[in-house]
Amino acid sequence: MNAIISATELASDLAGQRPLVLLDVRWQLTPPGAAPFDGRAAYEAGHIPGAVYVDLDRGLAGAPGAAGRHPLPDLAEFGAAMRRAGVLAGTPVVVYDGGQCWAAARAWWLLRWTGHPDVRVLDGGLTSWTGPLSTDVPAPAEGDFEPAPGAGGLLDADGAAALARSGVLLDARAGERYRGEVEPIDRVGGHIPGAVSAPTTENVTADGRFLPADQLHARFKALGATEDTAVGVYCGSGVSAAHEVLALAVAGIPAALYVGSWSEWSSDPQRPVAVGPDPQ
Repeated sequence: MNAIISATELASDLAGQRPLVLLDVRWQLTPPGAAPFDGRAAYEAGHIPGAVYVDLDRGLAGAPGAAGRHPLPDLAEFGAAMRRAGVLAGTPVVVYDGGQCWAAARAWWLLRWTGHPDVRVLDGGLTSWTGPLSTDVPAPAEGDFEPAPGAGGLLDADGAAALARSGVLLDARAGERYRGEVEPIDRVGGHIPGAVSAPTTENVTADGRFLPADQLHARFKALGATEDTAVGVYCGSGVSAAHEVLALAVAGIPAALYVGSWSEWSSDPQRPVAVGPDPQ
């Protein structure tokens, strides 16, 4: 099953007879001091017909703290949020956001990690949709999805540190944050020792769509990540890294997500920090 779906394919699926759950997860990273982005207001102003809004900060993450800015949500609360959105265990789910696909990828990863068998992300997000928009807010019937996390696919801080030595740990942030030249949010700049710089922005074309699978595969292979390698990804707070895990899935390479990411790692002064272009 492909992890992404084009706008043309989505329009065809929505016009068909097979049931489909459509989630709108619009979200943007808010710079320090700026007013928070209002995803619900954006949704209510116009969304793909039938889509149900899901708030990333409330439904797809726990409260910020020592575990990072977007730690794992309480699984009972996550399951309840998904059921309120109409998510059914046996019904395909498509997730989209405003176009960056970071938030949509976070929803995709959480649903897949907790056992949903059929989840895809709209490639290019809402900006790729050429059909009509709706301001009607649907009231879906209660879903039946019960989260059941898998045995793999998730890293904690110790697991990320070990993977940087034994496999490939990719840092999905911008290169200047990896090198420690700038750090606009977290306590200190730099990267986890041994991690390889792999900005998630290089996984997509200028219009935000994913590169073809063969090009993504070649990119990750050049970074040392292949189907035969243990691969993990982190970013600032586990959102853009989910996008990189999705890109790896498109390339056919399984990868784990360090959800706490740099916001958790850098909060502990006892953890080592590397700076500069060299992984070590």
